[in-house]
Amino acid sequence: MSSSPTVPDRSPDPLGRLARRVSGFSIVLSILLIVCGFLAILLPIEMSIGVVIVISWLLMIGGVIQFINAIRGRTAGSRFWTGVIAIIHFGMGLFFRLDPGIGLAALTLALIAFFIAQGVIGIVAWFRTRESGASGWLLFESAITLLLGLMIWRHWPSGSLWVIGTLVGINMIMTGTTRLMLALAVRQASKTIGQSA
Repeated sequence: MSSSPTVPDRSPDPLGRLARRVSGFSIVLSILLIVCGFLAILLPIEMSIGVVIVISWLLMIGGVIQFINAIRGRTAGSRFWTGVIAIIHFGMGLFFRLDPGIGLAALTLALIAFFIAQGVIGIVAWFRTRESGASGWLLFESAITLLLGLMIWRHWPSGSLWVIGTLVGINMIMTGTTRLMLALAVRQASKTIGQSA
């Protein structure tokens, strides 16, 4: 009884193909994100207004969902308070949608408060932990964040037109660059594994 010789499997590694396909898709998305980030920095006013419009729609949709939850509430008290929250959400969203300038000023003011609070908390945390060898980078980052918050506050509300768009653009560029580097690393690793196999 003769056994048939085994034929080596010459099909390419399916996991490697999947990794290359996913990393290729991620590279395209990352490049698009970086391009959109540069466009946001070049057109900060349009981007800022776009962010306010998106947030206004999210608030209105959230208000509608809250109102549906209020109708389905179990007790009269929970229905009442959920209904009040729904009306506030929807009203704020509608107000921001009808007057994006007010929305920009409010969002910028919230951003200023966030930056200043983050900077102050970071500096206090550094002073409390500096004896245990806390990194000087924490102090540096906190000081820059605090300074950025104060600079934006100095130009508020006139600076509201460009601040949100510029910061969103910078964030998109940083996120896109990080994703691009990660996707390239995955692609290189899958290629190395495929060659060694």
